[in-house]
Amino acid sequence: MGKIKYHILVVDDDDRIRELVKEYLNDNGFVVSSGNSAEEAKIKLGHFKFDLIVLDVMMPGQNGFELTEEIKKNSNVPIMLLTAKGEVKNRIQGLELGADDYLGKPFEPKELLLRINNILKKSKKIDLNKINKIGKAKIDLNKMLIQLKNKINKINNAEKKVLVEMLANPGKTYTRVQIGEISNISQERSIDVMITRLRQKIELSPKNPKYLQTIRGSGYVLWVE
Repeated sequence: MGKIKYHILVVDDDDRIRELVKEYLNDNGFVVSSGNSAEEAKIKLGHFKFDLIVLDVMMPGQNGFELTEEIKKNSNVPIMLLTAKGEVKNRIQGLELGADDYLGKPFEPKELLLRINNILKKSKKIDLNKINKIGKAKIDLNKMLIQLKNKINKINNAEKKVLVEMLANPGKTYTRVQIGEISNISQERSIDVMITRLRQKIELSPKNPKYLQTIRGSGYVLWVE
């Protein structure tokens, strides 16, 4: 059986960069579609399922930040942002909107490839299209919903990233720093609040959690039956 080929969408209004990236990724075993604008990208997204999007930020019309925000409202497809702007504030803006990584132009194609492979490795640890269970809670990571008894709660992108990581590694203790890196949240208090919200969505007794537990002095762990 042949190796699974991932389908990547490359979106950049610069024809030269778009074609170079497309050719390089094709040569490295990926199936690649491309578009020169957000509108063209949305047409492709309406017709195909992609494993990852390589998206330029500075485009005429709807820019990459705006498109990232729109896509992440309805999809968990990983997004790698490309831009000539390398300032920290721009990187943070992209990550806060749900982007999975950020690479400034100019860049080495090999670094792009390594970053893409890292994202795909993380995102494919568990089947995002499968309904995962934590006790009585049913987790739909694709639709970003959790059903517990007759109640359905939404999860945000940060909560989804933490669940993806923890579901793939049940029994592993994560420090607050690690959870902050996974969720792109820097304040410890905000991390604790997020964990509390997740408990309310997956635990029958959030104040006496059975699955998402605190390891005193170490961090948090997820147990899955």
